Amino acid sequence: MKELSLNILDITQNSISAGATHITIALTEEENGRLTLVIADNGCGMTEEVLRRVSDPFYTTRTTRKVGMGISLLTLAAEQTGGTVTITSVHESVDPVGHGTTLTATFDTKSIDFPPLGDMVETLSVIIQGHPEIDYSFRHITPARTVSLETSELREVLGEDVSLAEYEVMQWIESYLREQYSGGDGSEAETV
Repeated sequence: MKELSLNILDITQNSISAGATHITIALTEEENGRLTLVIADNGCGMTEEVLRRVSDPFYTTRTTRKVGMGISLLTLAAEQTGGTVTITSVHESVDPVGHGTTLTATFDTKSIDFPPLGDMVETLSVIIQGHPEIDYSFRHITPARTVSLETSELREVLGEDVSLAEYEVMQWIESYLREQYSGGDGSEAETV
């Protein structure tokens, strides 16, 4: 994939398909050029067998296609920069309360092979609008600023009768995130 944000969209779709009710997306950029991406969910989790096979591009649990390229492509993108991808998961049959999956990917943003981050505001908008019933925690920490969004806090303000997918709500979310990325002064912040 040409942008990391598209990988994030794809991996988040896996969490949604796993029945997650809460998904955390965290990006941490360090001054030394290291970028860490964590996507964690409380979905059904994976069995040990599925976890062993999940990075194989010719293995998928989806019925709509015969290959699962999302994690393989993310792993390739990370490894090309000298980074890694690790996945931990607890299946609901092992722990009915504490099940879920966490994917951690590291990248060297100074590598010539590092893909551009892409438009995280647009990516989050697509994710939230597509599945507004799920709670999302987003945090992007850079040396210059922290951008964050907790949809559970929005739900408290809006009440149960207003969907996060409502046009006005989505407009506010996009504006809120873009303002944080710009540092509040109207100028767009640089992202890797």
